Amino acid sequence: MRGLAVRWNVFYFMNASPMPDKTNSPAVDGLFTMDHGEARLLGTKCRACGTYFFPAEKTFCRNPDCDQADLEEVQLSRTGKLWSYTSANYKPPAPFVAKDPFEPFAIAAVELEEEGITILGQVADGIGVDALEAGMPMELVLRELYQDDEHIYLTWNWKPTNDAAGGE
Repeated sequence: MRGLAVRWNVFYFMNASPMPDKTNSPAVDGLFTMDHGEARLLGTKCRACGTYFFPAEKTFCRNPDCDQADLEEVQLSRTGKLWSYTSANYKPPAPFVAKDPFEPFAIAAVELEEEGITILGQVADGIGVDALEAGMPMELVLRELYQDDEHIYLTWNWKPTNDAAGGE
């Protein structure tokens, strides 16, 4: 009887249904939408003066000329112009999740097309500062930051648009 039980367990595990795929999750909740094709940053806009904020402001308008607190949540532009850029040639400290071994990466400040605010963020993998030029069009993309047994944690990056790549 004991041999049959062991054989049944082996058969059961060998024929068990496969583990479900990992779930995509944001590395930090509330910063961006999870739509891979049209990812957008999530911010707020003051209804009184029209000032935009990222990350989203929850308490009051930070515009010094406005004393209102009527803020609406908005999806920000996913495109803009490269305002400035630099290279991170050192491994940032925790809680930043860096590749192992560490690979230098580019950081971009992108002025959003519609809102006019400048958002700082990492540039997509494989794009270094040598491929960047102030004023070039950029777009928001999602990429994997890290994963565990159940989730793939995503973050947002900037990358040159197809228009920028085609113009080189």
